[in-house]
Amino acid sequence: MGTGVTCYARGVVLPSASPKQYSTALASPPSISPSFTSRSLKSSSIFGESLRVVPRSSLNKVSKTKNSSSLVTRCEIGDSLEEFLTKATPDKALIRLMMCMGEALRTISFKVRTASCGGTACVNSFGDEQLAVDLLANKLLFEALTYSHFCKYACSEEVPELQDMGGPAEGGFSVAFDPLDGSSIVDTNFTVGTIFGVWPGDKLTGVTGRDQVAAAMGIFGPRTTYVLALKDIPGTHEFLLLDDGKWQHVKDTTEIGEGKMFSPGNLRATFDNPEYDKLINYYVREKYTLRYTGGMVPDVNQIIVKEKGIFTNVASPSAKAKLRLLFEVAPLGFLIEKAGGYSSDGQQSVLDKVITNLDDRTQVAYGSKNEIIRFEETLYGSSRLKSGVPVGAAA
Repeated sequence: MGTGVTCYARGVVLPSASPKQYSTALASPPSISPSFTSRSLKSSSIFGESLRVVPRSSLNKVSKTKNSSSLVTRCEIGDSLEEFLTKATPDKALIRLMMCMGEALRTISFKVRTASCGGTACVNSFGDEQLAVDLLANKLLFEALTYSHFCKYACSEEVPELQDMGGPAEGGFSVAFDPLDGSSIVDTNFTVGTIFGVWPGDKLTGVTGRDQVAAAMGIFGPRTTYVLALKDIPGTHEFLLLDDGKWQHVKDTTEIGEGKMFSPGNLRATFDNPEYDKLINYYVREKYTLRYTGGMVPDVNQIIVKEKGIFTNVASPSAKAKLRLLFEVAPLGFLIEKAGGYSSDGQQSVLDKVITNLDDRTQVAYGSKNEIIRFEETLYGSSRLKSGVPVGAAA
């Protein structure tokens, strides 16, 4: 009997695709190591659960059941992740991929919480498994994408080369991710997170952030949340991981307003970037609240949650840009702009920057409209965003 793989999130079954689509995607991806198997998924599971191998006939039954039900188009607070996605998009392949990534994030959250941190690295030891947590997260995400059956190519900051996941190019997706942003601060028990962007088809270069069909981040802190945005619907949406292992829709963000909160990254650049120094001095002089952890995920997430503020990471001759456009900047830019905010590299939205190489790097700012105007005017003398009145620093 042929088999397929279904992701379960505490009894929630992923919507499935047609047998024809599965037949084109079940081949074992050649670029993934032999450790990426259903056995390793079981050893990586949380609360003893895993991505379960089920008969393909079961997948067909699930698909028929889903197709026969009427769709409610209104997404509501309190929906499960599956309920939300089913209402938000008709693309069952995308639903499956986002559910599989949610399962991986759930597992990563457990592994981060139980990591033992020494002087140089945090590791997990479960049976024969002993990996630094960022490498473990990397492994889990590749496994999730493999078993989604709809990822053609994937790459990560840890493996910055295209890996063939075995999914279809037509009707499938390519995914880029930072498996554990902020892994160097896990030992201090600061919030860390996962970032990923989803592009249609089989290309991750020659595309822009605006071409994404979805982006998300997993935030592993006092709470575990899954924050995602889809091209099909407005807003950025937060899901909370409950005690029973389910993701519950708890917040929508559709507007980023004005407010005095700043997160200034790469401050060493103020030494030889006088414009950036001027901007930071403005924030201090105007009594902005400093909220900066050193982790990009929590610092950007707070803009979405608080619905105000600005995050900056600016380059200088001696402090070069280090944030990667593909793995970090574009996916977070998608989340911020879908939430009603703005992004900038100083002259344009980061979503309009063409990704030429997998390792392209850039400076960036995320925030409200007036904060991005101030950022662009201070650094470059003018802003592409029309401002009716002066907004500060550069005035």
